[in-house]
Amino acid sequence: VPSPPSDGVSSLAFSPAANHLVATSWDNQARLWEVLPTGQSQPKASVAAEQPLLCSAWSADGTAVFLGGCDKQAKLWSVASGATTAQVVGQHDAPICSMAWIEELKLLATGSWDKTVKYWDTRSPTPAHTQQLPERCYAMDVRQSLMVVATAERHICIINLKTPQQIYKTIQSPLKYQTRCVSCFPDQTGFLVGSIEGRVAVHHVEDSQQGRNFTFKCHRDNADVY
Repeated sequence: VPSPPSDGVSSLAFSPAANHLVATSWDNQARLWEVLPTGQSQPKASVAAEQPLLCSAWSADGTAVFLGGCDKQAKLWSVASGATTAQVVGQHDAPICSMAWIEELKLLATGSWDKTVKYWDTRSPTPAHTQQLPERCYAMDVRQSLMVVATAERHICIINLKTPQQIYKTIQSPLKYQTRCVSCFPDQTGFLVGSIEGRVAVHHVEDSQQGRNFTFKCHRDNADVY
């Protein structure tokens, strides 16, 4: 893309409503591009933070991007209005490394290294709910009523968003190394989890489906794994 980040990219997210791509970076910037039908892209907007940004999430209508990072604040960037600054909508006690917009609840979920997930009504400075985690949040994904939060020490917390005030179950990651990313199945029956080792686990939520779980290794190049 033209005008790329000048430091490591920490998150990428496509708009659900347009061919818009947002990236956050360790250079304290969030940047927005429009991806054209030709495959080319053009810069549309950017916004700066005081410290590195680690995560991003779009609102369901594509008018706003939520940003989180090392300044411990969740922010709302109104891209539709052409805003050049982002407004603070939430606060943690440590950096925010993962976030998701929950359309069914009209709430923003933010996961932090302060060992909590907080749910925010963006019109209120106080969280609607604070969920304690067993360890620091490393990755999170939401698909309708299924939320999966992966933490340090290989814990994975499964939350049913129909009863978001409690953790449905906590399991140990089937992978031996630190969790890097998590992604829910479209049908909400399970999730995939990836580790720093380059291994991926396919895991189902319910115990009755455990026979269908498996792991695989990806991206090999001779002795190197990515």
